[in-house]
Amino acid sequence: MKYYVIAGEASGDLQASNLIKELKVEDTNAEFRCWGGDLMEAQGVTLVKHYKELAFMGVEDVIMNIRTIFKNIAFCKEDIQQYQPDVLILVDYPGFNLKIAKWAKANNVTVYYYISPKIWAWNQKRVHQIKKIVDKMFVILNFEEDFYAKFDYPVDYVGHPLLDVIDPNQSKTDFKAFCAQYKLSDKPIIALLPGSRKQEISAMLATMLTVVEKFPDYQFVIAGAPSQPLSFYSQFIDKNIAIIENQTYDLLSHSHAALVVSGTATLETALFKVPQVVCYKTGKLFYHLAKMVMKVKYISLVNLIADREVVKELIQDELTTANLIKELGGLVGGEARTKQLKDYEEIHVKLGGKGASSRAAKLMVGYLKK
Repeated sequence: MKYYVIAGEASGDLQASNLIKELKVEDTNAEFRCWGGDLMEAQGVTLVKHYKELAFMGVEDVIMNIRTIFKNIAFCKEDIQQYQPDVLILVDYPGFNLKIAKWAKANNVTVYYYISPKIWAWNQKRVHQIKKIVDKMFVILNFEEDFYAKFDYPVDYVGHPLLDVIDPNQSKTDFKAFCAQYKLSDKPIIALLPGSRKQEISAMLATMLTVVEKFPDYQFVIAGAPSQPLSFYSQFIDKNIAIIENQTYDLLSHSHAALVVSGTATLETALFKVPQVVCYKTGKLFYHLAKMVMKVKYISLVNLIADREVVKELIQDELTTANLIKELGGLVGGEARTKQLKDYEEIHVKLGGKGASSRAAKLMVGYLKK
C-alpha cells in the first residue's frame, strides 16, 4: 500500500520514523512519501519537504510567514493528489495537518491521525470537526480516550511511543567517557533544553543561562536542536557553556537535573529520570489569547498525565532568574529531588508498556485491509 505521512516537527519526525518502521513490518509492500525529517528519511522514505521549512510559532511569526504557509498547503494538496495514497497519516502538527485533513476527506482520501491534536487543552469544540474529517484517530496519552468518548468518538489508545525509544538504564558511554568525548569537565551536568524552534530558543535560553553563576559546582550543557545550526546559539552563550548538537537523549542519560521548555521534551526528561523545571514563554499577544481559552490546569505532559503538579512550571512572567534558582536549587539535592523522582515512577506506569508504534501499525494496516 501507499502511505503519505506528514510530520512537521522534530518530535513528530521521531514518532513517525518509528511508526514507519513498524508499518514496513506489517506491510512488506509499503511505499512512503513524507513530510518530516532526517529520522524518517533514514527509514528509506521519499522526503518531500523537511520540517525545518515549516517551523512557525506564535501569532506574530505565523502572520509574517503567511504567504509561505499557504504555498506549503497548496503544494501539499497537489502532491497528495498526484501520489494517490491508500491512506494519509497525519502526525500531530495540527495547525497544518487539520487543514490538510479537511481537504483530503473532501477528496475521498482516507485520513488517519497519529498523536492527537491537544484539543483537550483548548477549543474542545474542534472535536466535532475532527469527527467529520478524520477516519481513525490513534492516541498516545492515557486520558485522551476518555476525552473523545465524551463526544461519542471512538479512538484507539496505543500507549506512548517514547517508551519504545527511551531506556534510562542504558547509555552509549559512561560519564567520564561522555565528558571526554565532548570536552566537558567532570562536574555533574545540568541540561538546558530550550526547544527546537528559533522563537522558543530566543525567548527562553537567555533567561535559563542567567542561573549558571549560582551553581558553580555544576556544568551547564545546552541540547542543540537538529533543526537549528550551531551558529544560531552563539548569540546566547559564551566560552564557558557547552553545546551538544542532536544528542539530547545521550545528554539526558548523563544529566543530574534539567531546565526544559514545555513540550514533548518534558516527558522525555521524566522518562530519563532527570529532575526538571519546566519553562515556557511566548509573545504577549499569543500568551494572553491562549490563557483565555486554556481548558487544562497544566502545560507540561508530565503534570497532565499525573493530573497533579509533579514538576514546577514557570510560565511567562514567572520565568525569572530568581524563580529558576529557587526551583533548580531544590532539585539538585534534597527532598524535592527525591519526591520528583518517585513521582516519575507513577508517570511511567500510566503510560502503559512498550510497543505503541507496533500496536498503531498493526491497527492501521488491519483497518486498511478490511
